[in-house]
Amino acid sequence: MVGDVANGKYQEWLTPEGLLRLEGWARDGLTDEQIASNAGITAKTLYEWKNRFSEICEALKRGKDVVDRQVENALLKRALGYRYTEVRIEESEKDGQKITRTEKVIPPDTTAQIFWLKNRKPAQWRDKPPDPPDPNAKNDNGLLAALEESAKEAFLDGVFDVQPEAAEGNDVVETPGSGETV
Repeated sequence: MVGDVANGKYQEWLTPEGLLRLEGWARDGLTDEQIASNAGITAKTLYEWKNRFSEICEALKRGKDVVDRQVENALLKRALGYRYTEVRIEESEKDGQKITRTEKVIPPDTTAQIFWLKNRKPAQWRDKPPDPPDPNAKNDNGLLAALEESAKEAFLDGVFDVQPEAAEGNDVVETPGSGETV
């Protein structure tokens, strides 16, 4: 574990005030490394505390959840596009104060849409399509073995009658029911 100073230091962060500060730093968007620095400890110590003290881990999760949701909402808003009203205040000695309101339109952002879809629906939107099945792989769910067994049974039942020429490598096979040699 970390030195004696950090061993006792965790107690101040387990108080309601300490947990609220940790949660606030996480809500402000600070990384674990920055939070550790603010708390006067190393990132390694913070990770150990998160594993050892569920209260610290939960406080950080609560704080990060808030900012994560804000970012998700902002990304979704940008992906879909939005409207807003721009207010401009101009002052002149002649006319006094003049307020101008302008409706602005932010069009949907395809980059935000792609990012959203790749993360929300990776199976449909990933850049790289899934690799095709390897024909040499043994992961055929028994299909190959079943086909081989079926062909073997058909051969033994006389469905296919192999001529002596076929056995010598000439590939002559009598088709069932026709009496013809192919």
